Amino acid sequence: MTEATGQITNRRIVHLAGEIDLEHAPQVRKVLLGAVEQGRLVLVDMAGVEYIDSSGIACLIEALQESRKKNADLALIAVNPQALRVLKLARLDSVFAIHTDLTSAVQANS
Repeated sequence: MTEATGQITNRRIVHLAGEIDLEHAPQVRKVLLGAVEQGRLVLVDMAGVEYIDSSGIACLIEALQESRKKNADLALIAVNPQALRVLKLARLDSVFAIHTDLTSAVQANS
């Protein structure tokens, strides 16, 4: 998992990869909330996420709630099909802004 600052001021891109489960959720939570604290737009790249469980979903939801409190935006990009399936099962695909790639996410939030 890595975090990178984009070209636009106040945009944060968080790249998640591997398994986001109970073991890794505390680190993911810390990174996501830190990104929300620093940016007006947080883009979470989930292309490399192979598995996500309820603790990972809880991290995403908490980050989304915090971003809304700060009048910021949080969007998911390039969501891996397995992770997207979990989001759809939980009906969270209608809660999160989900974009196919970074370009479409930036355009939607400009």
